[in-house]
Amino acid sequence: MSTIFRLDASIRHDGSVTRAVADTLESTISTELGDATVIRRDLGSNPIEGSLWASAAFAGHTPEEHRTQDQVAAMKAAAALADEVVSADALIFAVPMYNFGVSQHFKTWFDIVATDPRLSLGQSQIVGRPAFLVTARGGGYGAGTPREGWDHATGWMRRVLEDVWGVDLDVIETELTLAEVTPQMAELRELAREQLAESHETARQSGRSVTIKLRSAA
Repeated sequence: MSTIFRLDASIRHDGSVTRAVADTLESTISTELGDATVIRRDLGSNPIEGSLWASAAFAGHTPEEHRTQDQVAAMKAAAALADEVVSADALIFAVPMYNFGVSQHFKTWFDIVATDPRLSLGQSQIVGRPAFLVTARGGGYGAGTPREGWDHATGWMRRVLEDVWGVDLDVIETELTLAEVTPQMAELRELAREQLAESHETARQSGRSVTIKLRSAA
């Protein structure tokens, strides 16, 4: 039986594009496999306490006999979070861009999980694991747009997932997600709907593709 790890960082439930596209991806993989177990980590609803990171980070450089109770507890929390990732055969990260940068909930989670030796730089135990980054942006940030270069989230997430953890990453991006509720973007609504439909179709195709990898590895 295959295991899927799914992380959601959107602070929205109703109307969240990353959650909706990740739903399509998860459903496709689960349906194709027939017997997948899904481990869920919803950071939007249950964010990780930020103070854990400092305790976990310092604990790794403190001799065991000198660690404080907070450091020991933080290391255990980091290990439990890392267990969810390391035990999965495929990974889904549904993380929107907020204020031109990385979701603070996802950044906090990554910082803490990366203190575990199994997911630290140069020691990743999930190298080559199939993974998906489902992300969304309210406006347009492509080449030639007024906000080209303002997306400081996607590049960082690719760096840590691909280069630090070494996963086999597919990125599913959706832009113009605020067009439906922003009067100034009214002329972009049709394009926004087309992009969203393309993202769902990409999720379905990618989901079918990854099941082939999972079956061949079984």
